[in-house]
Amino acid sequence: MSEKSKLLWRCRRGVKELDVLFTRFVELSYDDLPETEKEAFNKLLDIEDPDILGFMLYNITPADPEVANIVEKIHTSV
Repeated sequence: MSEKSKLLWRCRRGVKELDVLFTRFVELSYDDLPETEKEAFNKLLDIEDPDILGFMLYNITPADPEVANIVEKIHTSV
């Protein structure tokens, strides 16, 4: 299984809205990210779904500035 396939698998959250946002982001933007932002995206995927929902749907800002940056990038790219 390729690295991107594994990443897409991790994007499957069980919450349809997050599945769509993350999958679209990976397909459209992930390959062009610098390594630090790819790491931040992986950190985001390690966070529990209720918190991610707050970041993605309710404009709650993550405490981690790297995660906050990638959340903003996802919001503007999809």
